This record gives sequence, structure tokens and C-alpha cells, in this order.
Amino acid sequence: MKCRFCESALTNIFLDLGMSPMANSFLKPTDLNTIEPSYPLCAYVCSKCFLVQLDEFEKPEEIFSNYAYFSSFSTTWTDHVEEFVNQLINKFKIDKQKHVIEIASNDGYLLQYFQKKKIPILGIEPAKNVAKIARRRGISTISEFFGTKLAKRLINEKKMADLIIGNNVLAHVPNLNDFVEGIKLILKPNGIATIEVPHLLKLIEHNEFDTIYHEHFSYFSLNVLKQIFAHHKLLILVYV
Repeated sequence: MKCRFCESALTNIFLDLGMSPMANSFLKPTDLNTIEPSYPLCAYVCSKCFLVQLDEFEKPEEIFSNYAYFSSFSTTWTDHVEEFVNQLINKFKIDKQKHVIEIASNDGYLLQYFQKKKIPILGIEPAKNVAKIARRRGISTISEFFGTKLAKRLINEKKMADLIIGNNVLAHVPNLNDFVEGIKLILKPNGIATIEVPHLLKLIEHNEFDTIYHEHFSYFSLNVLKQIFAHHKLLILVYV
């Protein structure tokens, strides 16, 4: 097994939780007497770059093509992202001349607030059942996995971004380098990308072992994120 960022051999165990079935694999009544497939839930830490990560036992296409989670179900979350959108608009002067792309845009929970201000938007959401709901709400959505292949197509279609948003998606990506390189490709030279991930330090401080599951391929510290983004010629800035 090799590190999904720097490709060093992984030998150091961060936390071993034994065998576990996949999260969000809801059972039908007829399945209750059958044995669920279980996979090792062992997180390793890379001795070179210090990325904490799981092995890839199930492809993203199997996990995320038909997804059970709809972001708009949580009113506290939509209240939060509405305020977040307003902060982005004010801080980075996002107006009708700018283009906003959200990766893992779910059901349009966030992009709807840009849309209300007539700001051009595009959602990228691989879960077809979720993307369908977004389109019903008038949110332009591509139902594909994001990476360099899709990024190059968007460039050819002249759909580069002034602002890219990726909330709680980076941890779900097994091919980190292809994903981050895709961000680099479609981001305009003076563009901004906002990336939200669970913080490894909080996982350790609060013993949040239950946040380790097969959908989360990677667990990030700021130091590791700086290495990954610098490798793709992207700079992490701290705004206060």
C-alpha cells in the first residue's frame, strides 16, 4: 500500500478499528438475516508527508453514484451556508461578472444563494439521484466525478472559475493529485478556492474515532494540505 499523495510505502498504523461494513449501506428487511460484507478499517500515517489515510476497498463510483445524504434536509446547515455565501461575496467581491463552481454540490443547498443574487453558477455532483433534485431547483449541475479529465473539458467550454467551493469533499477523494490538479486547471489566475475538511487535530484531541470510515479516504492536517496544494502550485492563504 502506498501513500495516495507522495506514493511512499505505508507501514505505520494510525488507528486500527478492525473489520467494518460500509457506512450508509442501508439494509432492506430481506437482508437482515444475511452477513454484510466487511472491510478492514485501518488508518495509516505516511512517514514522509504525514497524510493519514485508509486503503481504497470500494470505488467512489460504488459509494457516491446513488447517495443517501441530501444537504438541504438540515435547516441549520443551510442557514450556515447562506451566511458563508454572503461572507464570500463580500470578502472576495463576487458579483454577476464572476463564475462560481461548487464541487460535490449535492442538491444545490449552497449554490441557490448565489443564484438568488444572479451570480453565474455551476454544480458538479456525481450522485445522479441528488443532482436530479438540484436541476429541478434550477441549479445547473454536471453529474460526474471531478478530476483533470472534467477540468480540461470545462476549460474547452470556457467555464473556468473565479471561485471554487469544495465543502467536505476532499476527504472522499482517493486520487488526491488528480483532484487538486483539476482545481488548479479550472481556477482563473486570480481565483480563489475554498476547501472545507475535518481537521485531524480535532480528531485526535476529541477522540473522534467515529469519523473514520470507508467513505473518508484521507484525514488532513494543515501541514499536509500545504504540501498537497503547493505540489500543484496552489497557495493556502489565511484570512482573518
